[in-house]
Amino acid sequence: MRDEAETKTGDRLLYGCMGLGGAWDTTPYGPGDIDAAEAAVQAALDIGITTFDHADIYRHGKSEAVFGEVLSRTPGLRERVVLQTKCGIRLADGDRPGIYDLRAASIVRRVEESLTRLRTDVIDVLLLHRPDPLADPDEVAGALTSLHEQGLVRRFGVSNMGGAQIAQLKSALGLPLVANQLEMSLQRRDWVEAGVLVNTPAAAGLGYPLGTTEYCRANGIALQAWGALAQGRYTGREETPDEVATARLVASLAEAKNTTPETILLWWLRRHPAGIAPVVGSARPERIRACADAAVREPELSHEEWYDLWLTARGAPLP
Repeated sequence: MRDEAETKTGDRLLYGCMGLGGAWDTTPYGPGDIDAAEAAVQAALDIGITTFDHADIYRHGKSEAVFGEVLSRTPGLRERVVLQTKCGIRLADGDRPGIYDLRAASIVRRVEESLTRLRTDVIDVLLLHRPDPLADPDEVAGALTSLHEQGLVRRFGVSNMGGAQIAQLKSALGLPLVANQLEMSLQRRDWVEAGVLVNTPAAAGLGYPLGTTEYCRANGIALQAWGALAQGRYTGREETPDEVATARLVASLAEAKNTTPETILLWWLRRHPAGIAPVVGSARPERIRACADAAVREPELSHEEWYDLWLTARGAPLP
C-alpha cells in the first residue's frame, strides 16, 4: 500500500468498481468476470488512476471479490493502489426491503467482510454510504475509532451527506473525515444550482443541501463525484433536446481541444474551485481510456466555456 503521506482521496480521477463482478444478483462470478475486471483495472492504471472505489453492496459483494482476485493475480499491485469502500446500505432480502444501517456492529461486520473479499488487511478509506436516520453519532464514532485503532481502516469519509449531517458526525468523531462522495455531473447539477438559485422559487425543487459544497471546502473534505459521465447522456445516449444540444457542444469543444467528449465532461467538474475528483464508473476499457486527458491535463475550459456547457445543459438562462 502506498505510504499514508502519499495516499490521498484527492486523485484527479478515481475508478468506480460498481460495474465489475458480473450480474447484479447473487449468482457466482466466473473466470470471465475476473478477466473483465482485470482489463478495466489495467485501463484505469494505464491512464494514471490509483484510487479504486468500491462498496460492499456492489454486485452483491462480487465487485469487491473480483477485485480481490485481480490483486491476487498481480503481485505488488496492492502497494500501488488506494482501496476505498463503503458500508451502510443493506440490500433487499426476500420480502424485506432494503434499508440503511449504521449501527456499530453492522459497520464492523461489513468492514470485516469487505477485507475478506478484497483480500487485504487494511482498507485505505471507508465511506459511510448513506445517512441512517436512526444512527447515533457517538455509536458510529466509536465503531470507526475502533476500526482505526485496530489498523483495519486508515481514514474515513461519507457519501451522499449534507454539510449539517457531516458536522454532526464530526462533532462526535476524533478522526478527520476526508471525503464526501455525491452525485455530481453536467446532468445532475443541483450541487451548483443550489448556490445560484438562493432567493428564487426554483430553489424549492432542488435536492442538494445548500452549503454542503462550501462546508466541505472549508473543512478540508474532498468532494468526489459519482455518476460523473452522466450515464452517457452527452456521449451517445441523448434523450432530450437539451441533451442533444449539450452533446453537440461537448463534441465541438473536444475537437477544438484535441481531446475526447468524456474528458470535457470531467473537466467541467474539475474546473470548479472545490477541487472535485470525478469517479469514472464505466467497465469498458476503451471508455476508461477516453478519460485519460482528464487524469493528466489540467482543465482547459475558459470561464465562458464552462458557463456555456452549464447553460446549454440547463436549457434556461440564469436568474
